[in-house]
Amino acid sequence: MDANFSDLKVMIIDDSKTIRRTTETLLAKAGCTVVTAIDGFDALAKIADSKPDIIFVDIMMPRLDGYQTCALIKNNSEFKSTPVIMLSSKDGLFDKAKGRIVGSDQYLTKPFSKNELLEAIQAHVAN
Repeated sequence: MDANFSDLKVMIIDDSKTIRRTTETLLAKAGCTVVTAIDGFDALAKIADSKPDIIFVDIMMPRLDGYQTCALIKNNSEFKSTPVIMLSSKDGLFDKAKGRIVGSDQYLTKPFSKNELLEAIQAHVAN
């Protein structure tokens, strides 16, 4: 899948430097502008300035976890329609359900492939 997302701004929120760097590289190659954040607080500080088209958020993070971060994003009238995709190494039903409750649009289990990442973007952002 060689998608071109040249006008797309994507935010990656993950406390893992490896995940942030790998995802940023994959998305940059697809033409995305990528904004990274190390946790929920960092993301909330950057979100108003960067106005991302789609947000990927890790569930397990220090200080403000992915569920709390997603809920705060979705409760903001300016960003409630922005797709938020949860990232987790756990693929349990409970985690997916909890993600839906706080407003997430999709759930990707780590490690995810380049295609899964690009398909998630394709599914939520109309070109």
